[in-house]
Amino acid sequence: MKTEQLYSLFRESTGVSTDSRKVKKGEIFFALWGEKYNGNTYAASALAKGASWAVIDDPAFETEKTILVDDTLFELQALASHHRKEMKTEVLAITGTNGKTTTKELIAAILSRKYRVHSTQGNLNNHIGVPLTILSAPRGTEMMIIEMGANHVGEVRTLCLIAKPDFGIITNISPAHIEGFGSFEGVVKAKTELYEHLRKINGVALYNDNDNLLAEKIFKLVNRAVPFSNPSGIKLDISPLPSDMNLKVQVNYRNSTHIISTRLFGRYNIENLRAAIATGLFFGVDMNDIAEEIEKYEPVNNRSQVMKTRKNTVICDSYNANPSSMKQALESFAAIEAQNKVCILGDMLEMGDRGEEEHTRIHRILTDHNLLNVMLVGPVFTKVSAGFRFKTFHDVNRLKEYLKLKPLEGCHILVKGSRGIMLEQVYEML
Repeated sequence: MKTEQLYSLFRESTGVSTDSRKVKKGEIFFALWGEKYNGNTYAASALAKGASWAVIDDPAFETEKTILVDDTLFELQALASHHRKEMKTEVLAITGTNGKTTTKELIAAILSRKYRVHSTQGNLNNHIGVPLTILSAPRGTEMMIIEMGANHVGEVRTLCLIAKPDFGIITNISPAHIEGFGSFEGVVKAKTELYEHLRKINGVALYNDNDNLLAEKIFKLVNRAVPFSNPSGIKLDISPLPSDMNLKVQVNYRNSTHIISTRLFGRYNIENLRAAIATGLFFGVDMNDIAEEIEKYEPVNNRSQVMKTRKNTVICDSYNANPSSMKQALESFAAIEAQNKVCILGDMLEMGDRGEEEHTRIHRILTDHNLLNVMLVGPVFTKVSAGFRFKTFHDVNRLKEYLKLKPLEGCHILVKGSRGIMLEQVYEML
């Protein structure tokens, strides 16, 4: 079946699904492959639950309501690309090393004051998540905001071919997922694939002109660029104000001053705010509406969240970690005025050959900022911590055993690490 024919069935359906356990009546089920499963084996189950069709790539599972294709993932992406062409909407793509999801959530909230917005849900930002985001856009969507993640060179380019963004933001570029990219130069090449796409279509890049690397790449790769400091032909100035746990900023724009109190931990989030405010102004949202949406925004999914429990104040930032985000989180934590500070840090994964060096550097940052009550979790931290007086635990289960015996109380606790270390398991103990 050709993509155009499949698209006609999609228009008659209630949507698409890749999970037979969650498929809804009238949806088209795509039987994708995973490392440990063959989605074709679930086609019959999806149809029994009410799926209108099941797209498969193994003829052994053909039935009356299946559609046989060469590659189900390719067909899902092709369907999303076709749908994107048919949609009367503009697309803003966001990629970068740190801050993608927070920036996306803030921009989605702000632009919703003026447009019917559809955006990436959670972290569905890869070769499967981006097509699903496009295919789930409600009719009448005026602005689509697509988050794009990448672990290898070429992935952002592929996602741009599917989503065809008109506008783009790279939040920042720093060492992360080195294992997949090969080197920092590989990270730069991968992220700036968004700029290359925008050049080809004469699209617009909104960029952080405080970031020297991005400013350099902008002028080499993009025809149309808008700096955060001047998104609408009028100077925008954003600066942090003294605050305790959560970020507070002063915004000067159009001869007016706005004081915005956020619910985000850490001064490093100021760059995410700059991106969101500048984007809102670029698209014509009133500054008062922007300030209101930022103050309402509640961080979720263990990203810069401040959680007050019965026993402690916990900064939940354990969704992801790399050297730059870890350094920024520790510096912000060191700056707050609080007694009994505790750091619970997990390994930064996918660092390749730089793993031990980068984890050793974290030791120096902790010591330089007098953060000495520290629990380090993971095999790499355990290996490089000999000679330091920090407590080490090979995995989160050993940390949990320790916390049962010696619970923390009356502390301010920063929890940060790569998601694979699963530090979110200790929150209920804090």
